[in-house]
Amino acid sequence: MKSPAGILKNTFTVGAFTALSRVLGLVREMLQSRMIGAGIEQSAFTLAFAIPNMARKLFGEGALTAAFVPVFKGEAEGASLEKATRLARAVMTMVLLMLGAIVLLSMGALEIVVKFRDELGLNDMQRLKLTIRLVKTLLPYMIFICGAAFGMGVLNSLGRFKASSFMPCLLNICWIGILLWISFHPGLRLDQRIHRVAMAILFAGALQMAFLFWRMHVAGISPIPSFKGWSDPKTLLVWKNLGIAAFGAGAIQINYMLDQVLAQIAAPWAAGVIGYAERLMDLPIGVIGVAFGTVLLPTFAGLFARRDVEGARDALCSSVVSMMFVMIPAAFGMCVLAGPITKVIYEGGSFDAAATLRVSRAVAVYAIGLGFFGFQKSMVPWFQAQNDMKTPLKVSLATVALNATLNILAVAALPEEFRHVGLAGSTVFCALAGCMMLVRKARKKNGSTGLRRAIKPLFKMVAASCAMAAAIAAARPLAANFGSLVSLAALIALGGAVYFSFAAVAMRQELRGLKLAKGRK
Repeated sequence: MKSPAGILKNTFTVGAFTALSRVLGLVREMLQSRMIGAGIEQSAFTLAFAIPNMARKLFGEGALTAAFVPVFKGEAEGASLEKATRLARAVMTMVLLMLGAIVLLSMGALEIVVKFRDELGLNDMQRLKLTIRLVKTLLPYMIFICGAAFGMGVLNSLGRFKASSFMPCLLNICWIGILLWISFHPGLRLDQRIHRVAMAILFAGALQMAFLFWRMHVAGISPIPSFKGWSDPKTLLVWKNLGIAAFGAGAIQINYMLDQVLAQIAAPWAAGVIGYAERLMDLPIGVIGVAFGTVLLPTFAGLFARRDVEGARDALCSSVVSMMFVMIPAAFGMCVLAGPITKVIYEGGSFDAAATLRVSRAVAVYAIGLGFFGFQKSMVPWFQAQNDMKTPLKVSLATVALNATLNILAVAALPEEFRHVGLAGSTVFCALAGCMMLVRKARKKNGSTGLRRAIKPLFKMVAASCAMAAAIAAARPLAANFGSLVSLAALIALGGAVYFSFAAVAMRQELRGLKLAKGRK
């Protein structure tokens, strides 16, 4: 059985590499905000990049991983590595062929749109034309990133988290490289700059897939395509689960695309502003929430395969407490410091003070939901590990309907400068609703989830975070006398000192658990 300390050890491994990726991502965003700004070019890119990201969540690290990992884990532990390899090769081949067909059909459809753009009345729509151009460039990225995500699922199932956690760094390195190149070519128009970025992303996707397939080969799982085993019962089980999971993920992604369209309607700059705010949230969510979700899926799968429900409860409770030890203070801190953080990271060049104000408003609202976003990433694997894709699907459909309704109301009812804030608030509220539904359904399915044991530690964390936020708010007028970066660093240091001082007195057990896990790394 994977002990709570073992789970934390793997989570620290994933979190460390993910933290590196997120730091590189922040550097990337700092450069992009200055090279591209927050205008129509960034909005067009945000919408175009959402399409391969949708495919990644449908057929990559989202639905496919959830459907494939529990079955692959059972084969690797209960049968043999040879059978697990045959399953992996069959599923990989089918997914890549399907994605290749989707890309070819989509490229053909876009060529028709471009050819008949005069008849369709698109010649005067600059943003739409740029979006179509970027979509055509980024479509093949779907194949590469989904192949890489499949490799991540295989390696994570085998307990090899380092390579899969490092993989996103490759994208950020290539992205930063092209932005640095652009900085030495100031004569390029903004649309030319963003197209160069899209080309670099495409190259990075091919590099990511090649790297993960190589690591699969090293781990003993051949990534060579295979047309055998397509009718095997285990392969069919993966596809059955994938169909259910993809339906739920598809509903979420359709809702995400609706958000993007509504953001375009809300204001010309809204989609780009929301994109910048979401990427600030990616740091805590990616380092902590994604790290726990990545480790918990194969961990839960192994525990439920051995019918160790009590072990799964222990793993869930300890993971939630450990995750919230960081997520709760991060939520309070980002809410209080949304303005200074946005200014230090983004402002400069094409990113002006007005953009800073707009992004910081969205960041403050998104920060409220950090704990809910992280908790969802721990609860969904609970069901997926039991080959139960229907429960997360039902919850997803309910939250999608709620989110769409609230978003439409926000765009219709709020002033233009606050419509994007309403879109962010809707996302947070729906995350809370999703968490409540997942817990209720988990209790109905498995009895107690063991989460009652987490209530007392969570109250302590909230109290410590309130004290931290109060200290930061009181010190902000004094810190304003210094430069933006120095002021922000001082306020973060003060907040950290207050929180950990409180923790040292009132949360000794939680700290002891974290130290134990780090000591066993």
